[in-house]
Amino acid sequence: MGRGRRAGLARMVDIGGKPAVERLAVARGHIRLRAGTVGAIRKGAVRKGDVLAAAQLSGIQAAKRTPDIVPLCHPVPLTSLAVELSLEPGGVSVRCEARARYGTGVEMEALCGVAGALLCVWDMVKYLEKDPTGNYPDTAIGDIRVLRKTKGKAIAGREKPGR
Repeated sequence: MGRGRRAGLARMVDIGGKPAVERLAVARGHIRLRAGTVGAIRKGAVRKGDVLAAAQLSGIQAAKRTPDIVPLCHPVPLTSLAVELSLEPGGVSVRCEARARYGTGVEMEALCGVAGALLCVWDMVKYLEKDPTGNYPDTAIGDIRVLRKTKGKAIAGREKPGR
């Protein structure tokens, strides 16, 4: 019940008085996959098609639709969005960089981009990841985090190293 508001009421923060400045956020995440699944992605042998290309588009779409997923986020007019996927021995890593000139940050857009791309990977390879009972004991999405968030002239800063 902070700031004199009734518990249970949600509201969007008023950013009307904030100046529009350059904003940048970089996020990353990872999906752990079986070695055979990684091999199928590498060979282009996944039934639904090119996993990395589809996941990249899914990440872009998710970032652009952040207010639909996180209802109290402002609809930020993104000026740039990059989603990069890396196939690794233990799975796929995703990095999303979002930019805007606006009165609020873009870290939620970067996080949604990462999450959307990772969910797309899972969807496309789930038939390869299931065990005989239909479960996913080896598959896990994790380590989703903001590596960097800047505004104004601080945009030239450095990312925090990942784990």
